[in-house]
Amino acid sequence: MANDLHLVGSIPYDTVEEVFNNFGAALGPHLTTIPDGEVGPRKHWISRVHYQVLAGHPQLEIVRFPKPVDGVEQQFPQNAGDSWLFKVKEGIDQVRFGDPGWRLGYARDAIYSYFVFKTLRDAGTLPGHLRFQVSMPSVISALPPRIFPNPEDIAKVRQGYQEALAAELRTIIDKIPAEDLGIQWDCSTEMQDSYGAVPGYKRDGAVERNMGQFRTLSALIPKEIMLGYHLCFGTLGGWPRFAPDDLSGAVEMANGFAEASGRPVDWIHIPVLDRGDDAFFAPLANLDPQGAHIYLGAIHHMERYDERIALARKYLPDFGVAAYCGMGRVPPDELSTVLNDHLKAAAGT
Repeated sequence: MANDLHLVGSIPYDTVEEVFNNFGAALGPHLTTIPDGEVGPRKHWISRVHYQVLAGHPQLEIVRFPKPVDGVEQQFPQNAGDSWLFKVKEGIDQVRFGDPGWRLGYARDAIYSYFVFKTLRDAGTLPGHLRFQVSMPSVISALPPRIFPNPEDIAKVRQGYQEALAAELRTIIDKIPAEDLGIQWDCSTEMQDSYGAVPGYKRDGAVERNMGQFRTLSALIPKEIMLGYHLCFGTLGGWPRFAPDDLSGAVEMANGFAEASGRPVDWIHIPVLDRGDDAFFAPLANLDPQGAHIYLGAIHHMERYDERIALARKYLPDFGVAAYCGMGRVPPDELSTVLNDHLKAAAGT
């Protein structure tokens, strides 16, 4: 469908039921998969990993907490300069994570939310064709260089975290039927790296140094389960966290995902800025997604939506549409507007 939709992840309702009853019921006919809204602590994306997983790890020390507000602790930072910072304790060469399959919390949340999804789908609230979408930050995005003041600590943590994420993935695959499931990797640091926007890293080699995690993790996902990737410009401190001149880095990274996954990729989401120039969209002509369906994150600033869509189609004739990112940092009282914007996009207006 020319105007099919994708929901990236977070939708800041209080419960999974509200996500499915509101966005799912209204947009379901236009969706292939639906996330649970990443309700609760997950709405702030990787911050949940930082304070629920890393902050209590006995092999790590907290270097900085988010600043209190009116004397009250804050689990979620206001911007990148306020984020959690960590260091690996002296004498630790590799940080490992116990309770495999459950330690990170993604499998537990997915299993609970799938029960609600299946109940509402069986009741007819959600269309029968929908799959349940589990969105998880990649290893590199969950543990970006900026949260480790000592660069040597990054390698000490990432391998153990990747093993823990692989265990979560296996639990999800074991507990949720393949025909009902879609897995999406959320990639923000990878996107920044593709533009040379990660301090200490050169743009050259960015694609290759981000692919190892997916050669391992995506290869674990059976072909019967749908697989997707979400590229992100970031929303911490406001969207976009960084604004590249064009989509060249996103296209290079998307092509890398399709090549490295070791199995077919079903979708790739690429955000687009509110730009009205050919130069920004022209790199889309170089996409080689190897059969993956492309969703462009064009649902924003709707007064210029049609212009952006027309420009994108000059270089990529067939794509679906989505918001630029998950909506976890959108004020809840704006959700009705966001929903209406998606309905307008689905109608082709």
